[in-house]
Amino acid sequence: MKVSIIVAVYKDAGSLALIIDALKRQTYKSFEVVIAEDGENSDMRDFVTSIKGLDVKHTTQEDIGIRKARSQNNGIIASSGEYLIFIDGDCVPYTTFIEAHVALAEKGSVLSGRRVNLSEALTKKIKKSHLDVVDIEKRLYKYIGLAFEKNSKYEYGVYFSPNGWLYPLLAKLRKRNTSLLGCNFSCFRDDMILINGFDEGYGETSLSDDTDLDWRFRACGLTVKSCKNIANMFHLWHTYNERDIGSFYWNKMVENKVEKRFIAEKGLLSH
Repeated sequence: MKVSIIVAVYKDAGSLALIIDALKRQTYKSFEVVIAEDGENSDMRDFVTSIKGLDVKHTTQEDIGIRKARSQNNGIIASSGEYLIFIDGDCVPYTTFIEAHVALAEKGSVLSGRRVNLSEALTKKIKKSHLDVVDIEKRLYKYIGLAFEKNSKYEYGVYFSPNGWLYPLLAKLRKRNTSLLGCNFSCFRDDMILINGFDEGYGETSLSDDTDLDWRFRACGLTVKSCKNIANMFHLWHTYNERDIGSFYWNKMVENKVEKRFIAEKGLLSH
């Protein structure tokens, strides 16, 4: 199955370089990379044109404020895969990441994964090439100190094979949070087209990234399933600029939900 992995980026070519390196080492090979840039940064353009050994597409748009939803819709339009995987430009996937999403993909379902939040110290070592992020993936036990970092989500780094006997057993023994996380989810292309992609009508808020998508997928009859501990990734440390949701946009989403308007008002068809 041909996969398109759509990476939402903004200016940070250094983090994208780590993602590209991880994608070159994927165990699953039938995929293209679509770099969906919210802007037109020259450093990003130069880096993307230098990438070798991967099938890469690059979409851009004018930088006039946060328009992540629109940039991701650009990526969907440019993509050619039957199956779409979405990640953020500050998240480095495990080498088994694409294989894991493909192994669990099934018609009528959307997959939602989680991420391990790396510490500032580890992130700096990785960005300075003093540490290979794959070493953390393969020897997670060596970095047990992460488990004591605030909000590290260290447990999300433990990997289980989707084809092994242990993971199905654990999935049955505990309730798994299936809420959609925008930095790590996947779906069939046809299902994203069905809901008209990301809703660009929420301004610079984070609603369109995951909260809005979650209810819209469910409202159109899809099931959101967990791929936690199978499709794993690392979130690179960085300072945060919180995006205010705002009561107007929140109320708008609630109204859409009540009325079951799961097709985006301003989505793929507006391009």
